[in-house]
Amino acid sequence: MVRIIAIDPGSVVTGVAVIEAERQRYRHLYHGHLRVKGDAWSERLYCIFREISGLTAEYQPHEAAIEEVFMSKNAMSALKLGQARGAAICALAEQGLPVSEYPARLVKKTVVGTGAADKSQVQHMVGAMLGLQGKIQADAADALGIAICHAIHRNSPIHRLGVKK
Repeated sequence: MVRIIAIDPGSVVTGVAVIEAERQRYRHLYHGHLRVKGDAWSERLYCIFREISGLTAEYQPHEAAIEEVFMSKNAMSALKLGQARGAAICALAEQGLPVSEYPARLVKKTVVGTGAADKSQVQHMVGAMLGLQGKIQADAADALGIAICHAIHRNSPIHRLGVKK
C-alpha cells in the first residue's frame, strides 16, 4: 500500500489530498484546501510551504503528485502559479518525497474519462471513487483527482515515458 499526497497548487487557494492506494483500491485519508494568507507575496508562498510541510509530517506519505503548470493567457498569473508550485514542491522535497507531475487533461481523463471534463464532473467522480458524501470543494477535488491519477499511472509506461518525476 502506498500513501500519496497530492497538490493542486494555486496562489489564492491550494487543494491538498492524501490517499492510500493498493492496486485499484483507494482509501481516503484527508482532503482540504489552503486559503493562502499573507500580505506580502513571500508570506503567501511561505504559507503554502508551511502548511504542506505540516501535512506531510502528519500523514507521512511515501510519494507526492502535483499538477503541472499550464500557460494561460495572462503571463503574470502563470508566473504566480509557478511560484506557488515551487513552494509546494520544496515542502515535499524537504521531506524526501519523490514528486511526480501530471497535466490537468490527463488527471481529468483518468478520473472522468475525458480530458475536457469540468470541475463538477471531477468533484462527482472523485467522491464516487472514494465513497465520500456531499459536495467536495473544487480545489480539494482536483487534488484528490491528482492523487488517484498518480495511483493509477505511477507504475505505468505513460509515467515512465512522459510524466515528470
